[in-house]
Amino acid sequence: MSVKIRLQRHGKKQKPFYWIVAADARSKRDGRFLEKLGTYNPNTNPATIDLNIDQAVQWLHNGAQPTDTARAILSYKGALMKHHLDGGVRKGALTQEQADAKLAQWLEDKAGKVTAKKEGLSKAQEAARVKALKAEKEANDKRAAAAVEAAKVEEVAEEVAVEETEAPEVVAEVAVEETVAEVAVEEAPEVVAEEATAVEETPAAEETSEEKEA
Repeated sequence: MSVKIRLQRHGKKQKPFYWIVAADARSKRDGRFLEKLGTYNPNTNPATIDLNIDQAVQWLHNGAQPTDTARAILSYKGALMKHHLDGGVRKGALTQEQADAKLAQWLEDKAGKVTAKKEGLSKAQEAARVKALKAEKEANDKRAAAAVEAAKVEEVAEEVAVEETEAPEVVAEVAVEETVAEVAVEEAPEVVAEEATAVEETPAAEETSEEKEA
């Protein structure tokens, strides 16, 4: 019987969650399996993997063939490394203690890389948050400045409207003053004529009085 180590899909729509299983190659993807080896959750960053390394290595020793995705997961968790070192121990190339030490060192280095990636992601998220806050503050400042400018424009418009409302009254007053001045000018010649007549009549009266005395 040919055995494959592969992923079996679970989870919700657009949020997959996988079981890592050892199953008969003739079985359907989500069908019967021989043993569950772990889980794989790609919805987190980095992805969350829970794997029974010893059981996975035992299936590899028995000839199970992982799919491409399952091979990447086994490599990431060190199962393929352990399988390789166990082969060296069986051949006598190194002792079990040496193999265990190499595996521990490899796992430690891998954990350091994962930790560094998580820290990098945290810093990137913090930088993105600070940038978003800065952009939001700038947008708020622009909106506030625009509101102040709009208020100034509205105030000027109100002043202009008030001035335009008062202008007809001023024009009317000026028109009344001009009319009064015109009437005064028209009446002035008659007054001048009356004064001239009075002046002319006065000498005549004086002459008459002189003649009477003579």
